[in-house]
Amino acid sequence: MTDTVHYGHIFHLAGSPAVTEAVDALVSIPDGALVVGDDGTVKFAGEKADVPDEFASAESHDHPGGYLIPGFVDTHIHFPQTYAGDSYGGGQLLEWLNLCIFPSESKFADPEFAQAAAVEFTSRRVAAGTTAMMVFGSAFPHAQDSLFTETQKAGLRIVAGRGIQTVGGDTAKPLLTSEEEAIRLTRAEIDKWHAADTGDYRTALLHVAIVPRFSLSVTTETLKNLGDLYDEYRDRGVYVHSHLNENNRPGTGEVDTTKEVYQVDSYLDTYDGKFLPGSQVGGKSLLGPRTILAHCVHCQDAELARMAETGTSISHCPVSQLFLGSGTMPWKRTVAAGVNISAGTDFGGGDEWLIPRVLGDAFKQHITEPGDAGVSMHPAEMLFIGTVGGARALDMEDRFGNFDQGKEADFLVIEPVDALKSTLDNAVRSDDADLARDQTLFGLLMGLRESSIAEVYVQGRRVTV
Repeated sequence: MTDTVHYGHIFHLAGSPAVTEAVDALVSIPDGALVVGDDGTVKFAGEKADVPDEFASAESHDHPGGYLIPGFVDTHIHFPQTYAGDSYGGGQLLEWLNLCIFPSESKFADPEFAQAAAVEFTSRRVAAGTTAMMVFGSAFPHAQDSLFTETQKAGLRIVAGRGIQTVGGDTAKPLLTSEEEAIRLTRAEIDKWHAADTGDYRTALLHVAIVPRFSLSVTTETLKNLGDLYDEYRDRGVYVHSHLNENNRPGTGEVDTTKEVYQVDSYLDTYDGKFLPGSQVGGKSLLGPRTILAHCVHCQDAELARMAETGTSISHCPVSQLFLGSGTMPWKRTVAAGVNISAGTDFGGGDEWLIPRVLGDAFKQHITEPGDAGVSMHPAEMLFIGTVGGARALDMEDRFGNFDQGKEADFLVIEPVDALKSTLDNAVRSDDADLARDQTLFGLLMGLRESSIAEVYVQGRRVTV
């Protein structure tokens, strides 16, 4: 690689803000320059006129009318649901899993089918500008091998782990393993793929997570064994990923059913080592700064506080919450708890691959929350959960997520076309400079589609598939 400089309108969140500080951290440079060194890191992000003289001979890339933004981070997506988006006939969460999703995921038992899915999955994420993601993986090791191989070939970031299920109904049977196999296969995946590209999780693009599907798909024995396994590997940068408090239809929803089956005070207790009746401790906690729990729609205040205390992050998935009738994660209450919030597509519960579509639905959901709970998200908050909040959820904020000097250069070149171009070229803007800036960012995020994502970079290298 050589030093390169990209010219365009820069948007990013500088520093390490909380979501409540995103507005103050928002950087907008209409005539901007992003300098990427030959080592793939950000050397400069600022005014075009201020590019240091040492980069005068850098390879130049001009993007007139274009935007330079950090790569999107998707913290919850299902690889074995690559072909299961828009599945109809299952109703809400538990019915949908049994009737639509478990049969779809079982097709990944065929290695050729799984390989084709891995190629498509990788292609779709590049088209959507997703440079880093937390992936709920397939139950089948050969499918996971295909996913990691295709990801490495493309040069993308990934955290993924095979979906662990030790109990389930008839349609889930092809996905189930014994208690012993669940641990053996998870350990084997960690040993084979965690930091396989560099040998050091602090520099790797490939990472492995321990992924129990959700508490109703495992047992107390599974949770105890996974806690022991995670305790063994925690210092090697292994992750944990699962679902929490997604759907709570009265009497038959996931939340009430989980609490009834385990006889615990809260759903979170099952991941926090307190999975015995009465929320008694039965094993080690799975919570921590490398743990991401998806949805968190129906959390108790104590659960939010515990996640904030342990550094556990939420993957907010408003698209799939709409699709499955799960409700709305309460924005104000969740933010007030201090827990980190990131964004997840949750494809195929969600029907979008593009993180800006998630951000748009988040805006629409939260502005319609009842009474005083309703809030108009600031576009800087939207950008936060789609970029730096995601990097923080992956415990890699020191590596990527914005254009601070020294960060690894994960970024997108946006060249607006079609309706997005027309909107950005012709929309009315305020005479107030800050509001005009916010209006432009909002229009960009709300109107962005794959067709306007012209180039995708990870560690300064252009990604093509």
